[in-house]
Parts: sequence; C-alpha cells; structure tokens
Amino acid sequence: MAEGAETRVADDGLRRPWGTILAFLLPALTLYVALTAYPAVRTFWNSFHIVLPRREEFVGLANYVELAGDDIFWRAVSNTLVWACASPVIEVSIALLLALALYAKVPGARFFRVAWFTPVLMSYIVVGILWLWIYNYDWGPINVALRALGLDHLARPWLGDPDTALPALIFVASWMWVGFNMVVLLAALHSLPREVIEAAELDNCGWGGKLIFVILPLVSATLLNLVVLSFIGKMKIFDLVWITTKGNPLWSTETVSTYVYKRAFEWTTFDLGYPSTIAAVWFVIVLAAVLGLTRLFKLREKLEY
Repeated sequence: MAEGAETRVADDGLRRPWGTILAFLLPALTLYVALTAYPAVRTFWNSFHIVLPRREEFVGLANYVELAGDDIFWRAVSNTLVWACASPVIEVSIALLLALALYAKVPGARFFRVAWFTPVLMSYIVVGILWLWIYNYDWGPINVALRALGLDHLARPWLGDPDTALPALIFVASWMWVGFNMVVLLAALHSLPREVIEAAELDNCGWGGKLIFVILPLVSATLLNLVVLSFIGKMKIFDLVWITTKGNPLWSTETVSTYVYKRAFEWTTFDLGYPSTIAAVWFVIVLAAVLGLTRLFKLREKLEY
C-alpha cells in the first residue's frame, strides 16, 4: 500500500502543467497560425478560384491548366532552378577554401575574416544598388577596367544583356553569402577532434591528404546542410532581382517569386487566383526538392558509415 501511495505521489509530481505549457505556447501558435498556416491554406484555396476585389468564383483546375501552358512561368522556373543549383556549389566551394585559409592562419587572417564576412551584413537592397553601379556600362568599375586593359570588346551592359544578366546576378548572390558559409565552416573546422588531426600529422600526412581523408569527411554533414540551406534560399530569391532587373531583359532573370508578385500586384488582371496557383505549385516543388535532398543525404550517410 505504501509503495502504491508513493507511486501515485510520484505520478502526480510528474504530471505536466498543461495550463502553463499552453500559456507559453499560445502566443507563438497564434502568430504561426495567423502569419504562416492560414496564408498557406488560403493560397491553396485561392488557387481553385478567380479572386477579384469584390467577387470570388470557383473554377476548379482551370488555373492549373492555364499554368501548364504559361511559357513565362516555365522560363521563371528554369531561371530559378539554374540559380538554386549553381549558387550553392559556388558559395560552399569558395567558402570552404576561405575557411581553410583562415584555419591555416594565413597572414592577416583577422582582417580577411571581417572583410569576407562583411557582405552578409548588407541587405539585398544595398547589395543590389551597389552592384548596379559596379555593372554600369558607362562608368562601372568592371567596364572601366576592361577598357583600361584594352579589352573594350568585353565591356557590356552586364545586367542589360540576356546572355549575361542571370550569371551576373548569380555571382552577386554568391559573393554576398560566401561569408556566412565561411564562418559556419570555420566553426566546424575548429570543432574537429584535435587527436585525429595530430594522428594524421604523425603519419606524415600533408595538407592535401589531411584535407581529403580527414577534414572533408568530418565536415561533410556541415557542407551538405549549407548546400540545402542555400538551395532553399535561392528557390525563393526575390529582393536582388527586383532591385536590379525586375526579371528583365526579356525574362532572362525572371524568377518564380518575381513572377508571382507581378501577376498579383502589377498586371491589370486584378485576379489573385492565378498567382496563388503559381505559389501553390512552387511550394509543392520546393518541399519535394528539400525532402528529396534530405533523404538523399541521409542515405549517403548510411552508406558511408
């Protein structure tokens, strides 16, 4: 009997204070429902309707059928996928090289750490305006330098040429975010088990050997996470494009986000149903891509270990 009473007392003491838990969770849940869950559900609802300022009409899958034949949408999808695939590779590769340089304590490491990280502190608006000046055809530093070197034929309106506009913006975004990836990788390098590095050095393993056989395998999880984060961010890219080109010239820099914004607020159709359809389809595509990448990386880790 005594043991049973003690057990009941212990159980009573371990009961969770649900009232307190709900009191702490309610503000966050309210914000989540109001600003995330409801807008997402409403977007999917709108995708099956024509949504005008004072009228809403159910049209079923008509918006999705129209979207399937929308050439501008598919051009935006192509541009966004190119950006989302190219930029993570560029960012993470360069960031790894910079992090290794700082890890090896190159001369001026403190200065370079600050200098390389500084672009991350700028907003896309500031970065966009800055690079608009740099890419200027008449007095931009790039074209001025090319002309000074006698390479006038290479000078061009970098953001006004359909062949160079998208690569130029990809370069800007990569330049901006390399510093963030560098800091994360540098932290990962400093957290490596010292005994493993020392064991490799005792075996007369040079820098190349340590990098390939010790460092990269140990930081591979960090590298893969950075690639996924960069991929997600570039699939939603909007600010930089809107500040610099607004999707021009000839849709060469149009992304899905800028196209949704144009269809919702700039075109004179006044219909929110079609842009909601674009947003709903893109949400599913991004979610599927992220889940696929996550599963692929998990399978790879299982095979390695």
